[in-house]
Amino acid sequence: MSTLQAVVFDMDGILVDSEVLWKLVREEFAADNGLHWSTEDQESTMGCNTAMWSHIMVDRLQLQSRLGMDETAIAREIKARLLAKYEVQLPEREGAIAAVHLAASRYKVALASGSPNELAEHVLRVTGLDKVFLATMYGDDVVHGKPAPDIYLKVLEKIGVAPQDAVGVEDSANGIRSLKAAGMGIIAAPGPEFPLTQEVLSMADVHITAMTAFNLELVEAAGRKRMRA
Repeated sequence: MSTLQAVVFDMDGILVDSEVLWKLVREEFAADNGLHWSTEDQESTMGCNTAMWSHIMVDRLQLQSRLGMDETAIAREIKARLLAKYEVQLPEREGAIAAVHLAASRYKVALASGSPNELAEHVLRVTGLDKVFLATMYGDDVVHGKPAPDIYLKVLEKIGVAPQDAVGVEDSANGIRSLKAAGMGIIAAPGPEFPLTQEVLSMADVHITAMTAFNLELVEAAGRKRMRA
């Protein structure tokens, strides 16, 4: 008999197709300042909290020496650019909102997003998921962001569920490593723009390429595979 009690969703790349926008605003910022932001640069930040990705941007673009910008300055700049795009149109991932409601029909559901608090809260308000998730944890709420397991362990603590009784839904390598370190079941759901390597996919219990493919049988399958691991 299954002991599965909870499904925890990531946000960027899972609920909203925002990884493309995160890449775009960083590319635009870099181009505006005569710099270049690559796909490799973007992938290094995926799933990271604000402290981590702002440090990566300062380091990779040498922002301190070139523009006199520190982590606080670049975080403020990028968050403002992204929020402006969200306010024009929120890029919901097809099938994602329905997936959360479906999961909530059987399990406790929670959110563990590396996104800054104000951006994540905006997404939840617009989608109405602030009324569905029982608990949320954002990147700014933890010292060690993904791939560390802290954000998942803390949100599970909020809803009173042990890691072995929960499944997470992630699109990024950092996110999947975070779930693995937490000891949770893993559904990998990468978008087409940022495919995962075979090495990362091998950590997942279930792999889907579209959120429209999400169903309760897959959740149970991920839970069973985690228990046998």
